Amino acid sequence: MSLVACINRRAFPYALLAVAAFCAVTLSLLPDTAAAQPITIIGATDDGNRTEFTVKMQVLIIMTLLGLLPVMVLMMTSFTRFVIILVLLRQALGLQQGVPNRIVTGVALILTLLVMRPIGEHIWNEAIVPYDQEQITLQEALAIAEEPISRFMLAQTHKSSLQQISQLAGEGPVDDPNDHAFLVKLAAFVLSELKTAFQIGCMLFIPFLVIDLIVSSVLMAMGMMMLSPLVISLPFKLLLFVLVDGWTLTVHTLVTSVQQFN
Repeated sequence: MSLVACINRRAFPYALLAVAAFCAVTLSLLPDTAAAQPITIIGATDDGNRTEFTVKMQVLIIMTLLGLLPVMVLMMTSFTRFVIILVLLRQALGLQQGVPNRIVTGVALILTLLVMRPIGEHIWNEAIVPYDQEQITLQEALAIAEEPISRFMLAQTHKSSLQQISQLAGEGPVDDPNDHAFLVKLAAFVLSELKTAFQIGCMLFIPFLVIDLIVSSVLMAMGMMMLSPLVISLPFKLLLFVLVDGWTLTVHTLVTSVQQFN
């Protein structure tokens, strides 16, 4: 790890603290008239009146969404599955230093965008655009956006995981899985994604493990015990991966492993 990277990691918490202090000072310096004046931001109440927030409340809501929204979006998509499988594949090939983490994350993010594009288009056309044109309220837009996401998560969720999370959450028995709370469906979806990712990663690991065992046995038979088997097996694993067009097969496996809903 370079010195610059170490400095950046150590300075990152102080940078966040400085940003928070700057926001607090900025809010304290706002004029009372501007801070007290309500400004319409998002949504409408059930009686049709616009929901209004002050400037300080707007900043608080925006900063909270910026901190939580990326994590929630990543957890509600197939990004977790893709990135874990790619990391396990890199480990199986023995390329811990050959494929940077940024490349693995970028590939997983691109595949996630490819898989989630129909859902994103549905949410944009049915929820965001009507809300932006003031045709529906915020509550209706959130309900419309939640429906395809819930259906997608339930399509990937194992029944055992959903039942376990439901029991942990203290929910009673339900006839329809859609009746579960959104947080219960989200937790069960994440648990199922972890299980599926390790299952696929195990299947990808087996061929390269066989090569390692064969190379180790040959070296032991030749009495070359001081030579690391990884040095010899790495070219064979790369050759096998290239000959079978491994990246195409891996991407096809990742994309087709996601169950699309109707």
